[in-house]
Amino acid sequence: MTVQSVSSREILIEYLTGSSEGAALFLKRAALVIIGAAAIAIASKARIPMWPVPVTLQTFAVLTIGAAYGPRLGPASVLLWLGLGAAGLNVFASASQSASGVSYFLGDSGGYLLGFALAATILGLLARRGWDRTPAMTAAAMAIGNAAIYFPGLLWLGLRHGFDAPILEWGLYPFLVGDIAKICLAMTVFPIAWRTVKRATGKV
Repeated sequence: MTVQSVSSREILIEYLTGSSEGAALFLKRAALVIIGAAAIAIASKARIPMWPVPVTLQTFAVLTIGAAYGPRLGPASVLLWLGLGAAGLNVFASASQSASGVSYFLGDSGGYLLGFALAATILGLLARRGWDRTPAMTAAAMAIGNAAIYFPGLLWLGLRHGFDAPILEWGLYPFLVGDIAKICLAMTVFPIAWRTVKRATGKV
């Protein structure tokens, strides 16, 4: 197997939707981006009781759509979702009437929102290289994606409140248990999805 073939593997959505050209390809991609943005918005409002804090499926949706959609449609879906939020729609996990639109981006969550777009791109690139096909590689890809979210998120918290503030206690430690649970879910879902799709399509 050559380096080129490893770096240009089909991603999950390409197996599912097949090939198209011209206007059909444009319409298919547009529909997928809209569906992806809607899925992230819905997942952002799905709150699950967990210790030490409740978690949402927002991060899980961003990372899985990034992996399933690839390095173009995944980030495009995230950017559409972010654009809807910037326009004032209630699509973020902690958005409210007093914290929505552009002001939400300027609040404590601003860095994490930037990280979502970065993480979706990274997951798409890793999926293009086959990192979503085995449990171990999926877990590694998800961990890298989470790091890509936390880095700008914590950096922004530090810039807003000072790096002497307990930013790790605010923006990292409470969410680690939920992140580990979501990584475990992804490392189960993706390999099963690949096996199912390959059997259904007859591809190898």
